[in-house]
Amino acid sequence: MIYKTTNGKSVSIPTKEIDNLMSTLGITENEAVELWLTDNGYEENEEQAELDEKASKVRIDKDAYTETEKKPRKKPEIKVSDEKKALFDSILTNLTRCEGVELENIKVLNENKLIEVRINGITFKIDLVQCRKGKKKA
Repeated sequence: MIYKTTNGKSVSIPTKEIDNLMSTLGITENEAVELWLTDNGYEENEEQAELDEKASKVRIDKDAYTETEKKPRKKPEIKVSDEKKALFDSILTNLTRCEGVELENIKVLNENKLIEVRINGITFKIDLVQCRKGKKKA
């Protein structure tokens, strides 16, 4: 369906859309054409423009949900096995037996995990990682 607008433009309007508007809204063909033209920006409806202007003035407060409402996350409990503790202590005590390693050049960076050693100006880190079995899938 070809329709001429009030400003002289001719617009091709799909008849399926007009029929759909008429059946769903229960309006006449002229009202459906006017509605389609205003919805697609060919004509301006004063009532619709007024509602759009009111809606643009309304502000939505973005801080409606505060951060304090969230539960504080507790830190995971680090479980260290007895075997890892024993191995770490053994490595730490036996490092002084190595050639070129002095007691003041050994630092424990992370208990039961990380040791830093300086030998002849070169720094080494020993990281003790325990491999655990994966969780069984049910």
